[in-house]
Amino acid sequence: MPELDAEDTKLITLARSARVRTGAAEGAAVRDLDGRTYLAGTVALPSLSLTALQAAVAAAVSSGAAGLEAAVVVTESASVDAESRAAVADLSTDAPVLVADPSGSLR
Repeated sequence: MPELDAEDTKLITLARSARVRTGAAEGAAVRDLDGRTYLAGTVALPSLSLTALQAAVAAAVSSGAAGLEAAVVVTESASVDAESRAAVADLSTDAPVLVADPSGSLR
């Protein structure tokens, strides 16, 4: 597995913190084209459900991000669902979506 750069390591740390802070099933972080980061946890309300990655993308878009450089999801799951990947693809066709376990190790 290739060595992560410092910016991707930072995304993993932010995604882990979002997950732990909120007690959510997943935590996610994205980096926009200007290097700004956005993080979120899973949203599970009676009237609104978003995966952590969808919520992080929504935070980026609502803050004016025009595109994404990278995304990370911290989850117990071995993969990221298609809807979450589609949210990233809406802003970037080539941004990697990294998946890490709760310890921060890449899957």
